[in-house]
Amino acid sequence: MSGLNGKKIILGITGSIAAYKGAIIARELVKRGAEIRVAMTTAASHFITPLTFASLSKFPVALNMYPSAGAEPTHGSWHIEWALWADAMVIAPASAATVAKLAVGLSDNALTVIATAMRGDVFVAPAMDTDMYEYPAFGRNLETLRSFGMHVIPSGSGELASGLVGMGRLAEPEDIIATLERHFTQRRSLSGRNVLITAGPTHEPIDPVRYLGNNSSGKMGYALAEEARDRGAQVTLVSGPTALADPHGITTVRVTTAEEMGAAVDRHSNEADIIVAAAAVADFTPVRVAEQKMKRRAMSDTEMKIELRPTRDILRSLGQRKNDRQILVGFALETASLLDSARAKLVEKNCDLIVANSAIEEGAGFAYDTNAVTLISANNERALPLMSKRACAGAIFDAIETLAGDGRQMELTDTALRVRH
Repeated sequence: MSGLNGKKIILGITGSIAAYKGAIIARELVKRGAEIRVAMTTAASHFITPLTFASLSKFPVALNMYPSAGAEPTHGSWHIEWALWADAMVIAPASAATVAKLAVGLSDNALTVIATAMRGDVFVAPAMDTDMYEYPAFGRNLETLRSFGMHVIPSGSGELASGLVGMGRLAEPEDIIATLERHFTQRRSLSGRNVLITAGPTHEPIDPVRYLGNNSSGKMGYALAEEARDRGAQVTLVSGPTALADPHGITTVRVTTAEEMGAAVDRHSNEADIIVAAAAVADFTPVRVAEQKMKRRAMSDTEMKIELRPTRDILRSLGQRKNDRQILVGFALETASLLDSARAKLVEKNCDLIVANSAIEEGAGFAYDTNAVTLISANNERALPLMSKRACAGAIFDAIETLAGDGRQMELTDTALRVRH
């Protein structure tokens, strides 16, 4: 029996050429036993008719802010009635305009009114042309929705309606359905567990305005924190400087330097059952920090040299004091000899699992929304295909749970990868 059987789901359709795929989603939800209602924006009705969705859902479509005569609710407000009725709402496709409205709380149509009134979970599956997808404000708006506790179903990369090829393609209907099924059937597999995750870069100050740093965005670490939270864990996220909003339902500790990150990890590591060190911690920090901004014109070439000292190796210190109940996961990011370096790191740092990813592979590493990694344990190695960082986080925690369940022997199944890809 499907995990969607008997679930009450509102399907939101917005103004995107991908709106036609909403009919496929609606049909699949009904086939799997869900009871659905559909809310559309006026723009969406230019791509597909409300009659299509009324026929599929066997219920009038919410298109207007105000119900027509004879369709008024028996009590209260219709949008509140819908929002209380539903177990979840999935907006697929979600246009840039709708994402922006939800991010600022602008409820000016039937769909956004319902979404802002929802008590159940809201899923957002963006779809738009690649240039719109890459517009900075859109990325910030998505992060805002995540901070509200909404679930973002990542867009894919491929050929778009404009003829361009790039990010912004609506996730495939079967992937959207699989996400909803996982939501309703997922074991609270990490319930009662404490998970500590580090994320982002560290900034090592040179003077009050300059620092040594790296290009880490923190996206992988934040995706891991959200995955652990959704599996029922109590999550502490120690984050270096990032542009990402604090994730909903997670204790976030903000730090700047490697020293501060090490101190925060020390405070929380003893109580952690699982530690995932995903942060890109600086290897070196200046020996001296200037109290005032260094003036280039007032310095000689010799004076411009910065003396560095190594920072503390946080992962090594965690491995040295790890107890038998803890699982320790490290990351290895390299430009060359990736797997050899990762295998050595597994042993040297006393880790149970190393996540190896290349700094030069297209679509992987820093700043991207996608990643392609190899999971390395003492007895197994598994290369994962390019996928969203949230899907990658799911595969990593599948491996962690397997390690925890059978004496730290890792085996990923192709089925798990297909579901999460």
